[in-house]
Amino acid sequence: MVQITYLGHSAVSLASQGKTLLVDPFLSGNPQASVQASDLTPDAIYLTHGHDDHVGDGISIAQRTGCLVVACFELATYCQRQGCQVHPLHIGGRRDFGWFALKLTPALHGSAKMTDPPIYTGNPTGGLITIEGKTVYHAGDTGLMADMELIGRLNDVDLALLPIGDNFTMGIDDAVEAVRMIKPKQVIPIHYNTFEPIQADPREFASKIGDLAEVTILQPGESLALA
Repeated sequence: MVQITYLGHSAVSLASQGKTLLVDPFLSGNPQASVQASDLTPDAIYLTHGHDDHVGDGISIAQRTGCLVVACFELATYCQRQGCQVHPLHIGGRRDFGWFALKLTPALHGSAKMTDPPIYTGNPTGGLITIEGKTVYHAGDTGLMADMELIGRLNDVDLALLPIGDNFTMGIDDAVEAVRMIKPKQVIPIHYNTFEPIQADPREFASKIGDLAEVTILQPGESLALA
């Protein structure tokens, strides 16, 4: 059984067989966060892209715990220069880490550390995570894209985590269309209601999904068991 815990915004943890994969751990400064970064001891972290609301506490957690950080090459290199243990991937590439595997997919977005001047952190990504024989698609930050049809055709997606907050990513209607293309069995909406520009009603999303997939709306701190 894989336990998926929503930590707020786009942050989730995937726990399996005593190990934990953390995705986009934006916790400090996140009004939705259900845990503190200091409470987490993951075995690996996947960062979808370089924006602060996704890298979040990832580097400090990795520095403290020594856990592996997996990201696209440029972002992984940036994390390595901060003292993190990393494994670089790039879009289309897959790596089996033993207890989970990760394949990076395209995402329509940006990716940079917004310092002065900004630091380029490579392409934004989504990720196909295989764990205990289940396939979980974390879309990262993205707009609707035709590649999602390929993702659905080439993969049997058990769970999709899709942004619905609009403004910076897909809104509800585009996320519904994404579900039509990906054809996941279950969906969890993410990246909404953290800040004013990304207000969205997940119940409206669930209503529009109808019979396309089973929608689970998680409050930060709540979990879904994927068996």
